[in-house]
Amino acid sequence: MAAEPSNAENSAPLEATASAWLARRDRGLTAAEQDGYFEWLRADPRHGAMIAHLEKTWGALDALAEWRPTHSTRPNPDLLATPTPFRKSGWARRIKCPLTIRTLAAAAAAVVVAGVFVFQSVSPESPASSGTVRVIPSPERLTLEDGSVVELNHGGKLEIDFSSETRRVRLVRGEAHFTVTKNPARPFIVEANGVAVRAVGTAFNVRHSAAAVEVLVTEGQVQVERSIAVVAASAPTPLPPAPTALVAGERAIVDTTAPTAQLVVATVGPTEIAHALSWQGVRLEFAELPLAEVVTEFNLRNRQQLVVDDATTGRLRVGGSFRADNVDGFVRLLEASFGVSAQRRADGALVLRHQK
Repeated sequence: MAAEPSNAENSAPLEATASAWLARRDRGLTAAEQDGYFEWLRADPRHGAMIAHLEKTWGALDALAEWRPTHSTRPNPDLLATPTPFRKSGWARRIKCPLTIRTLAAAAAAVVVAGVFVFQSVSPESPASSGTVRVIPSPERLTLEDGSVVELNHGGKLEIDFSSETRRVRLVRGEAHFTVTKNPARPFIVEANGVAVRAVGTAFNVRHSAAAVEVLVTEGQVQVERSIAVVAASAPTPLPPAPTALVAGERAIVDTTAPTAQLVVATVGPTEIAHALSWQGVRLEFAELPLAEVVTEFNLRNRQQLVVDDATTGRLRVGGSFRADNVDGFVRLLEASFGVSAQRRADGALVLRHQK
């Protein structure tokens, strides 16, 4: 089992960082976030140990879900007696090779990085896993009547209201990226929960969550403002809030739970932009699929080819959700956590070999 951090005071910052990674896991890591996670994990063996410790603790608390007041007036004391690791995912693990404390910590961290990731060593005589693969297509791509293009993330909803004077789009829920056709005579306005984003010809991303609206400009510039309708009624003579200008590489977050809250604006780099837009790609979901078949799925969609070195390596079973174009991130996961090396061949292909 992974070593548990001993000094509570000294480990507080580390625990906070590890908890943040786990929270990101719950809402789903992007491909770029996976890369950042691998770098953080490799930086210090204590990082993986903290992840394993938190997973163990949270897994124990999840056992309380087995108790309901209708069962008895008091919870069963045995519920927390023997916590089951990774109870949240419900996936059993059987690893038939010797593991050190550090390896177990890294393995626990790998379970977190992809949301659900199962990696299992299989002996040559083990029956082949049937497994499954599901291809999640790219989000919906809409071309509006003015030629503007909207990429709507899964689960998102739009309402279009174009007139001769303005082009209005209401983001009812979810997330969308807009590439706007330039027309100074007809401003393009995206509204989301009392926040208006005004553009003429530019590209930007809007994410509408329960508590905030996030605007990220990827090209050109926009103006972001709060609607007069959401200004606190206590204001004696409310005036329209002054719009905030954003340029490419800037992001604004608007707290929609507080009507008078100011926009929080920050400059973001290419990596953060890639994080924010990684939802646009095709995703692959595997369930107990042999690594050889996983490699086939990646190879069908990428120039970077993978080669399984031997049959034993090919039978290693994989489960999880991955960006179809994030071959490098997937390989780093194998290298960092599960003893699979990747050697580049003369033709550029990466040869995967399980280190027994």
